[in-house]
Amino acid sequence: MLRLLDPATDAERRADECWRVSSGSAAVLNLQHLKMDVAPTTLYMMLGERCDRDCAFCAQARTSQAPQSALSRVSWPAFPVAQILDAAVAAYDSERIGRACFQVTASRGTFEVARRAVARLRAASAVPICVSIAVRSVEQVRALLQAGADRVTLALDAATPPVYTAAKHGSWRRAYTLLEQSALAFPGRIGTHLIVGLGETEREMVEAIQRLADLGVSIGLFAFTPIAHTAWAQRQPPELGHYRRIQGALWLITRQHTAVSRMTFAADGRLADLDIAPGLLSELLADGDAFRTPGCSACNRPYYNERPGGTMYNYPRPLTASEAAVAASLVCDTIGVDSPAQ
Repeated sequence: MLRLLDPATDAERRADECWRVSSGSAAVLNLQHLKMDVAPTTLYMMLGERCDRDCAFCAQARTSQAPQSALSRVSWPAFPVAQILDAAVAAYDSERIGRACFQVTASRGTFEVARRAVARLRAASAVPICVSIAVRSVEQVRALLQAGADRVTLALDAATPPVYTAAKHGSWRRAYTLLEQSALAFPGRIGTHLIVGLGETEREMVEAIQRLADLGVSIGLFAFTPIAHTAWAQRQPPELGHYRRIQGALWLITRQHTAVSRMTFAADGRLADLDIAPGLLSELLADGDAFRTPGCSACNRPYYNERPGGTMYNYPRPLTASEAAVAASLVCDTIGVDSPAQ
């Protein structure tokens, strides 16, 4: 008797045979040709079918009409796993990549797909592995770490419960509690994502950053990026000065130069004072490091939020002196502090 394949089993089989790789990473692995002015320093891969969740900003959302091979501004062609593994080993050994990151959609069977993928990559290479995934328990986080991941990222995305409900249609409290429990269980091995521009105030975002930093959670900061064929395709990205103030606050908090309890905010939540002496603030921001892509080590995410030649939210490389001066001025000038000389 002919037995029809269970759809989930068939999907898992496909996922075990081919992984999707970001177009930039595929070029770094020499799997395709792509002209790049900045190469990714992390191997970015995506696992899973169209997501069961329906985040308003995401190309992989359940009701999104964006191509299934897309995530943010990036396309993700599929390649045979064996080919990716061979290329990843060579890229890590030659120091073209410093990390591998699996982006996992919340679709049926993807947790086991991700666990097997981590184990296969770990067996092939010593490259540090991050898994960005929606899990249901601390035990699932433990299983991914035991499979060979050195970090698990649980994307909170939204700074507050109301923003989470509007953007992700779920429970912020449940997501945050699991993130907190995981951070306490596995110190230094948990990350998250925060997206600036979903509707939160600067104060709300900085308070969330402080809370997560106190837990030892690494924070990947993103600017909201409108993507065609998503629910929020017509919304605008955050104003650049707004994003720079959040970037500056994140960098200064995580390096313990200040804390949200010492900051001052305007009535509308805008950051007004960082409680850092003007000369010192200018000095701290002068090299531009605060404005480079924040998150895991070796993660630079070129043009994830940007178009080449367009507004740069996260710089995927060291800033020039001029770029650093302009970026710093958007922090210093807007909170009443002299910026570094341009």
